Amino acid sequence: MAFRAKPFRLCLLSLVFPLLSAILAVGQSNCGINLGSVLTAGAGGTSRAWISPAGEFAFGFQPLVRSPSTNQDLFLLAIWYNQIPKPTIVWSLNDHPVQEGSRIQITDEGQLILYNSQGQQVWMAETGNERIACAGMLDSGNFVLINGASIYIWESFRLPTDTILPGQRLSKDGRLFSRRSDTDYADGKFQLRMQLDGNLVLYPVFLPTQAVAKAYWASGTNRPDADSELVFDEAGLIYIEDRNRNIFNVTERDLGSRQEFYYMARIDYDGALRHYNHPRGNYTADARRHSPAWSVVQTTPEDMCSAVLGELGSGACGYNSYCVSSNGRPNCLCPEGYSHADPLDTSQGCMPNFQLPSCQQNGWELNADFVEFTELNNTNWPFNDYELQTGPQVDKEMCKEFCLRDCFCAAAIYNGKDQCWKKRFPLSNGIQSASVNGIALIKVPRNNETTLCPESKDRSTLVLAISVLLGSSVFFNFLLLIAISVAIFFLYHKKMLNLQPTSTLYGIRRYTYKELEEATGSFKQQLGRGSFGTVYKGVNPSNPMRYIAIKRLDMAVNEGENEFTTEVNAIGQTHHKNLVNLLGYCDEGNNRLLVYEYMSNGSLASLLFSISRPRWNQRLQIAFGIARGLTYLHEECSTQIIHCDVKPQNILLDEYLVPKISDFGLAKLLLSEQSRVARSHIRERSGTLHPSGLGKHRSPQRWTSIALV
Repeated sequence: MAFRAKPFRLCLLSLVFPLLSAILAVGQSNCGINLGSVLTAGAGGTSRAWISPAGEFAFGFQPLVRSPSTNQDLFLLAIWYNQIPKPTIVWSLNDHPVQEGSRIQITDEGQLILYNSQGQQVWMAETGNERIACAGMLDSGNFVLINGASIYIWESFRLPTDTILPGQRLSKDGRLFSRRSDTDYADGKFQLRMQLDGNLVLYPVFLPTQAVAKAYWASGTNRPDADSELVFDEAGLIYIEDRNRNIFNVTERDLGSRQEFYYMARIDYDGALRHYNHPRGNYTADARRHSPAWSVVQTTPEDMCSAVLGELGSGACGYNSYCVSSNGRPNCLCPEGYSHADPLDTSQGCMPNFQLPSCQQNGWELNADFVEFTELNNTNWPFNDYELQTGPQVDKEMCKEFCLRDCFCAAAIYNGKDQCWKKRFPLSNGIQSASVNGIALIKVPRNNETTLCPESKDRSTLVLAISVLLGSSVFFNFLLLIAISVAIFFLYHKKMLNLQPTSTLYGIRRYTYKELEEATGSFKQQLGRGSFGTVYKGVNPSNPMRYIAIKRLDMAVNEGENEFTTEVNAIGQTHHKNLVNLLGYCDEGNNRLLVYEYMSNGSLASLLFSISRPRWNQRLQIAFGIARGLTYLHEECSTQIIHCDVKPQNILLDEYLVPKISDFGLAKLLLSEQSRVARSHIRERSGTLHPSGLGKHRSPQRWTSIALV
């Protein structure tokens, strides 16, 4: 028997050895990256990468668009399509952006570790305490870590971010998270989940907890013991396959030949699951009919504006906005009187350009002289109504009146017949579509201004004081007059003697030169140089957590003390959302400085001419903001001010990219000083005051123009 068994064992071994050697050969062929290998994040995207054998995919660091909040260059550890003109990221370590000089390394101890620029560990691949023998970037787009037995102990395909590729599966309870925006790869507001019951579902997500709201799309494939997976096969089809090999197609359209096109499916930051193809570099006649970029083959769901509607959450476009479907994508717009909270990400909603209703007796929202209604046809915010007025007498004008009389009413929807629905702040789930039956009536203050000019405020205060005096007893009036006289006496002598260098003038603080020298560290950090002087960055002496910008005026600005104080006074009385706020000044001998609020996003010029240029809707919002600021200077206060040097370098942007005009206070006053301005040498160029209008006393808003191209 032993003799007969020997040939059987030899036969069995002859079958097993080739199989084992084949497995080992495959593992070794994928081992292109050895222990000790390292990649470093470099400036300008110059980092090396680990490339797949055919060169189709790469693993390494990709530079991110500079963040306005951090104002530094960051890099993302990622996998991307490597043989197309614009590298497309298909996987990333999206919750760990790192600085220049950070590195990813396969250590000699057999671990894949990400270190930041200070050498501190940021992330380590979870391998279950198994030691890595090598790693590989595969032509499928899968980055794998392999142990000594040639077994994959970690792979990027099992930890997807927002994208899946041909050959990849999303197992039960697997998830994809959208990005926050086109340039922010952190987990966003939407999620695709392969549920345990076999249902493929799209959910809105509440950040930062990642709790989900009501689903806005589902495959309807839920059944007991389904044990289903989402499959993206090599032919480019996406389907759900259960344990019995039953198939439900998620995509049905032809993607073209795999030899001619690259494929991917991604849950985009607007919440839609899109199926893409892209011609390969050596594409044939069939591929040449397509654009040499990623093309959308199928979108699920097709209309995100109407899909993402629910009682919880803000909808597809955020609060106080409305969504318009355009070319298969949601276009997020703001009603008149509102602007985007984040111009770089319009899906973050809109903020009012006015004070919210106070429901006080003198609130603008209850004064018909200060209120107007803007109208939007076929528009609704369906889940914000709190009251219905109905009847045959109800028409559009009556609907406006209902909203006007109610301080809580932010907008009203008139259905065109006999119904008026009142809406409250914040407006959510806004949608504009031909299928929406209704006219939106949005309540806003006239000219987007809820306050009068400072002079008007002072006049109102004076009237109130007189009313108090007239309505009180003689004894009270006598005491009040004594108190006012004493206050005026001390204020007058305090100003004349100038005993306190940090006193305030019309709400702005007077600093000593020493204070500003300490705040700027002896004027070390220069932000820029303008027409009238140099601007430095400093720390607010009153609040060390906030920065300030200090303009040191050139000696060429040769004004007397009274004239300088007068112009500072004029600046101090101007307050508008689109003007840089003056916080204080210094006037000691030859040292004349102005202290402004710090604008974290720099000038409009740097934004317009940067690599990532603003979109057209962002440019329009910026243009409107500049126009509002100029209108305020030219018309809306009794002390009219012309700028004389409006240009992108003098338009500054705050953390939300709200434009604010700077240097306006250094122009001369329009009325009494007009003759002096006419004699000054004002350069005639785009963005400056046109001198031809000075002699004819034309309205200054006709002269100012600025290009946002």
